[in-house]
Amino acid sequence: MALLDWMSDVAGPVVRGDGVLLRPPRAGDYAAWSTLRDGSRDYLQPWEPAWPEDDLTKAAFRRRLSIYAREMELGHAWPFFVLVDGGKTLAGAVTLSNVRRGVAETGTLGYWIGQPHSGQGVATAAVQAVVGYAFDKLKLHRLEAACLPTNHGSRRVLEKSGFRNEGRARAYLKINGEWADHLLFGLVEDER
Repeated sequence: MALLDWMSDVAGPVVRGDGVLLRPPRAGDYAAWSTLRDGSRDYLQPWEPAWPEDDLTKAAFRRRLSIYAREMELGHAWPFFVLVDGGKTLAGAVTLSNVRRGVAETGTLGYWIGQPHSGQGVATAAVQAVVGYAFDKLKLHRLEAACLPTNHGSRRVLEKSGFRNEGRARAYLKINGEWADHLLFGLVEDER
């Protein structure tokens, strides 16, 4: 099974930050990922789109890996699992998606941290590491992110990472089954 996991692993960059290691998800991460997501369901659900019934299944995880591999191959997204304890423990994920080149040179940042790791600076360290990767390695010019106005923790992560609040978008994303307003944040490379 380990050989099959190795053969199906998503290859990609490894990014290090303050106490975090970021790397693309692998097939062998399924158990840790599903356990962390399931144990953090009540904590995460108010801030995320509704989870499909099969969301935590191995088949759904394999579909995610396939999508991640295709998006990375096209240069449209860079998904990372956030690991702590010297790279041994899965704490969450951060994704740079919707990467647009040409006149935009921009991408959208999203992230989640499992409840056992919240409030410990893990999200901030992960976001800051991806910001450095996006600007220094991918040569993007601008990053964007959004969060619910009531998600004070996520807002603080963005502010500590240099993002500026640029306004409010009405009914921006469908969160937990309802269209929800979001605060929009941006960070331009020369302002970090």
